[in-house]
Amino acid sequence: MIVVAGEALIDLVPQGTGALAALQPALGGGPYNTAVALGRLGSLTVFCSRASRDAFGEALLDGLRRAGVDVSLVERGPEPTTLAAATIDPRGSASYSFYVEGTADRLFTSSAGLPARARAVSFGTLSLVLEPGASAYEELMRDAAGRGLFTALDPNIRAGLIADPDAYRARFKSWLPSVTLLKLSEEDALWLGGTPHEWLAAGPSAVVITHGGDGLSAFTRDGTVYAVPGEEVAVVDTIGAGDTVNAALLHGLAAQDALSAEALLGLGADGWTGLLRFAARAAAVTCSRAGAEPPYASELEGFSL
Repeated sequence: MIVVAGEALIDLVPQGTGALAALQPALGGGPYNTAVALGRLGSLTVFCSRASRDAFGEALLDGLRRAGVDVSLVERGPEPTTLAAATIDPRGSASYSFYVEGTADRLFTSSAGLPARARAVSFGTLSLVLEPGASAYEELMRDAAGRGLFTALDPNIRAGLIADPDAYRARFKSWLPSVTLLKLSEEDALWLGGTPHEWLAAGPSAVVITHGGDGLSAFTRDGTVYAVPGEEVAVVDTIGAGDTVNAALLHGLAAQDALSAEALLGLGADGWTGLLRFAARAAAVTCSRAGAEPPYASELEGFSL
């Protein structure tokens, strides 16, 4: 069982050019997309969050259920759903403006704890920025690490919501002793500062960095670096691509019974290369269609792990 902890929100995706282009609501949020992608790939997945009782909140839970994701750990509340208004540049890359004041997901409390069957827990994005929920998710991360569970972190930086960058960078470093696998984009790495070597020395067993269309690199604690190129695809947009990578990595590690710090170090060249290629292909499928629409397992046949 893989638990994904974090926010669920509505992306407002422009359907044309210009500031007043029509906006199409779409289900989203980094952790939400990761959970949906895991469910579509066939992993036993539980989503841990807080969702509104409004129509958007109901739609978000319905999307999880359609993907086969367990929603029993989702708290419910009367607060509205977070909105993220997207802007798509000519290359298909997305940037966001967020509407987060008083919304449901940032009021998460972690009171339910983690299921006894959980083997891995994934964290990231807005849920680790916006208080008071950020502290609750942080507590959950430390609890998971203390129980010996595999923990994955994707900071997925949204700089516009981080009021004190230096304080956030310090907090990020404080999480690393509780992290097994750190995944981040090249842009996130530059914003955070530091190097894979420094992050590995602080706790994680492996660091995976995505390079957009240029592929992925994995750095392991024993000093080895593995890299694969990106999959060529006609990009519609990149919404959800990084979240799909998260899911593909976790799904692939589970398939290889490698959800532990020791197993990560024992994957070797074949194991890491196959895992990264699988993640690159999954992300390419997501980029080939509008919005966060990660692939189903049947769409990745031929990419064995």
